[in-house]
Amino acid sequence: MTDNNHYAIETRGLNIFYDDFQAVKDINLQIDPKRITAIIGPSGCGKSTVLRAFNRMNDFVPSAHATGEVIFHEQNVYDPEVDAVQLRRLIGMVFQKPNPFPKSIYDNIVWGARVNGFRGSNDDLVEETLRQAALWDEVKDDLKKSALALSGGQQQRLCIARALAVRPEIILMDEPCSALDPIATLKIEDLMRELSRQYTIIIVTHNMQQAARASDMTAFFTMDEDRSGIMVEYNETSQLFTKPKDKRTEDYITGRYG
Repeated sequence: MTDNNHYAIETRGLNIFYDDFQAVKDINLQIDPKRITAIIGPSGCGKSTVLRAFNRMNDFVPSAHATGEVIFHEQNVYDPEVDAVQLRRLIGMVFQKPNPFPKSIYDNIVWGARVNGFRGSNDDLVEETLRQAALWDEVKDDLKKSALALSGGQQQRLCIARALAVRPEIILMDEPCSALDPIATLKIEDLMRELSRQYTIIIVTHNMQQAARASDMTAFFTMDEDRSGIMVEYNETSQLFTKPKDKRTEDYITGRYG
C-alpha cells in the first residue's frame, strides 16, 4: 500500500442515502494508483453505489445524497466548487452493458474527446485508444461501420477505448463482463491488466474468480442488520482469498454465505 498522500482516490466515512434508506455506511477505502481494485459482495450491499460515488454518478439519482468525503487530488469531490463534469473526465466509467453510441466506431472515440476540448489529430487518437483497448487490429478496416454492429465483447472494448479517449486517471468498471461470454471476459481481464500500467482501475464484480484473477486489491462488502452496505475487509487479493481475516469474508468466498 502506498502512503496516505499518494492514494489515487480515498473515501473517508462515506455514507450514501436514497431518501431515508442508508445504502452504505461509513466506508473508508484507500485506492492505490495504477493497480486494479475489486469490490465484491452479495447483491444489494452497495458495491455499485460506492463505485458511482467516486465520480458522482449518484448525482443523477434525485433521491441520493452523501455524507463523508471522497478525496481526489486532495479535495473532497462533493465540495460545492468541484465541477462534476470535469471530475467525470478524470474518472471515467464503463458500465455493465456495453453502451456504444449509435454512431460509427470512429465517431464513438472522437465525440467525447471533442466535447472535452481535444484539439489533436482525431485519426491518431482513434488508433491510439483502439490499440490501448486491444481492438485496433479487429476494426481498423471498418472504422466507419456502426459500433452497434460489433460483438458484445468488441462493443465493451470500444466503450473502454471511448473512456480512454478523454485521458482519464481512473477507470471505474461496473460489472463490465457480466453480459459477455467467457472468451470475451478473459480478453477484458487481460486488457485491464495491461491498462493498469497507466491507469487506476476499480471494478465491481459478482464473479469472485474474476476478482481473484484480475485484481491486486479486493474489498469485501456485505449488509448489516438494517440492510445497509458495509465494508468488512480490504486487503491484497491473494491474502483476502487465501487468508481472510473475517469469518463473513471466508463464508462468502467459500460459498457458505446466506
